[in-house]
Amino acid sequence: MQALPDEIVEPLRPLSTRNDLLEVVMDLGRRPQARFTMDEKELLDREITDADIAHVVDHIGAFGDDNRAGIERTLHRISAIRNRAGKVVGLTCRIGRAVFGTIDIVRDIVESGQSILILGRPGVGKTTMLREVARVLAADLGKRVIVVDTSNEIAGDGDIPHPGIGDARRMQVRTPNEQHAVMIEAVENHMPEVIVIDEIGTELEAAAARTIAERGVQLVGTAHGNTLDNLMLNPTLSDLVGGIQTVTLGDEEARRRGTQKSVLERKAPPTFDVLVEIVERDRFIVHRNVAETVDAILRGHMIPPESRWRDERGEVHAATKYDYRISETSSGSPVFAPLEPMGGYGAYSRPRPASSASGAGGGLRALPTRTGPGRGNGRGLRPLPGEQIGGERGAPGSLPEPEERLEPPPGASHSRSATGSRRPMTIFGFGVSRKRLEQAVHELGVPVTVARELDDADAVVTLRNYYRRKPSALREAESNGIPIFVLKTNTTLQMESMLASVFDLEADPQDAALRE
Repeated sequence: MQALPDEIVEPLRPLSTRNDLLEVVMDLGRRPQARFTMDEKELLDREITDADIAHVVDHIGAFGDDNRAGIERTLHRISAIRNRAGKVVGLTCRIGRAVFGTIDIVRDIVESGQSILILGRPGVGKTTMLREVARVLAADLGKRVIVVDTSNEIAGDGDIPHPGIGDARRMQVRTPNEQHAVMIEAVENHMPEVIVIDEIGTELEAAAARTIAERGVQLVGTAHGNTLDNLMLNPTLSDLVGGIQTVTLGDEEARRRGTQKSVLERKAPPTFDVLVEIVERDRFIVHRNVAETVDAILRGHMIPPESRWRDERGEVHAATKYDYRISETSSGSPVFAPLEPMGGYGAYSRPRPASSASGAGGGLRALPTRTGPGRGNGRGLRPLPGEQIGGERGAPGSLPEPEERLEPPPGASHSRSATGSRRPMTIFGFGVSRKRLEQAVHELGVPVTVARELDDADAVVTLRNYYRRKPSALREAESNGIPIFVLKTNTTLQMESMLASVFDLEADPQDAALRE
């Protein structure tokens, strides 16, 4: 506040939401704005002048090559926007805070010694989390921690690091282009057990991170990305999760896998063992085994990630995020319960049911459900957040027991089932062939009706490219709690595979290959 003109500071003092202030934006010729967590507020009725910007520049340190400056022994950051002549014409004054307890949601992973990569959109709290990780590992666990602080954002401006990083040591970087060299220097000269690094963004930095991890040092860092999927598609940073290469299979191997001859595979072991996606400040998506998750994605399967969040009372919850299939409760009402990832050859699997006698088995227990908005007929039911799926005595985030093969239903062929005891289901196809979907229903003999309107559907079937674009119909389905099944291709075989998963049927790989 002392670096800002008094005329801009005065409107901020009486605000009750002052603690939620994220940044103050000052652009030449525009009115200054204060940006909060949920909204924005104009601070003056007049436009910003050169004198206002000069006032701020005179009260802060010099701007570096990355156009960032700070205030000594604080965590605040001032970023400059320059014109072609190099003159400062805009400022973003970002508030930096050391917040204790931000890593409680993933503290067990931090203390495990595994290397952790943190992803998330700008402003969601990645750097704040890194600062707390450095403090906890150094002060609470007594580890030798080095913070490579390229823009002085983790430990603040000046030569003395901010107390927010605890006993961790800080290495400053002369220019952003030298970040990778300082990372290697930290390992070679200072014998750290943990290195904390913010904003891994170049191939050299990704290579330096791999070198550090291969030397047995725990690495905790952030990268430019929002999810694991788009990190894998980033040619510069995909090496952090092992890299991706095209491999040509032999005829026999391609036939055994049931795939085409050219496939994508992981190139090397991932630099990071665990990947954390920060969805919101108190909601994370955790991929506990990056290698297995990347391999599964490249093969077209899915390993369910772990969702962790903190509620209004400060309690931490964990649950596993799944796709959904239809099962039935003891009352006979349909429930959308989790579906296990599937292997090759068109086989479908489910977790072993929990033992009703012991009550602590490792299988899948019935999930409480809720009805989506405006749907009073039992459709659109989904698991409530916080309900545990499998695991020992309901341990948070535990996975179900290993899969077991399904036996064909009594009186049915090996690949078909037309049992009359199954409840009918209505499916809406978005972007898929209605004729092929009806053909798949007919081939399997399952009690499914293909809906013409989304409002009549119990579930939605769509293709991967449509789902990634998230059109309004799919967003409406998600908001109403309607499960969405995503297919790779618009083929009858894919649709039959989905229906067989939903109704727990066993697929005959030879028959499926012949029909394809």
